[in-house]
Amino acid sequence: MARQIGLKDIHIAVLTKDDSTGVTYSTPEKLERAISAKLSPKSNSDNIYSDDAVEDIITAFEGVDVEIEVNQLSLTSRAKLQGAKVVKGVLIENKDDMPPTIALGFKSKKNNGKYRYVWLLKGKFELATDEYDTEAEKPKAQSAKLKGKFYSRDFDGNYRFICDEDAQGVDATIISGWFTAVPSEPVETP
Repeated sequence: MARQIGLKDIHIAVLTKDDSTGVTYSTPEKLERAISAKLSPKSNSDNIYSDDAVEDIITAFEGVDVEIEVNQLSLTSRAKLQGAKVVKGVLIENKDDMPPTIALGFKSKKNNGKYRYVWLLKGKFELATDEYDTEAEKPKAQSAKLKGKFYSRDFDGNYRFICDEDAQGVDATIISGWFTAVPSEPVETP
């Protein structure tokens, strides 16, 4: 079985509609160059006891904690993720900024040369963390780290799509359109 060895092409798409009638996203836009991504799904569990033993365990999905690192974060990308604005090249951050609800997509190379494709379907990022160091004998490049929380959509309860390029029966049109639009849930054809 092939292992993940890479990460590239981090994209975001703003979620513009999510209700019982459907879901709509803006066209995905590529963020800066990817360094790392950590996805940590969270759930709550509760043991149900009867006759002096565990009868059942009830589990509820909470969401996915996301940490991504990119080589840098342009002012424009930062404004998009935080709900801020850029005017004449100046990023203006306001206490009343509201980060948009977005989808987050990327691909990860496997050691067989094929890719795993991922979309987290609904979430928000926190304010970006800034780190600055003085220049010394040995330069130390800074990267941008972002934290976010992703959760299930109202429309269908889905929270993530994962597709392996080399999976048996994968539809090549899903892979070819992965970053042109947030994919819809594939439908089985009889």
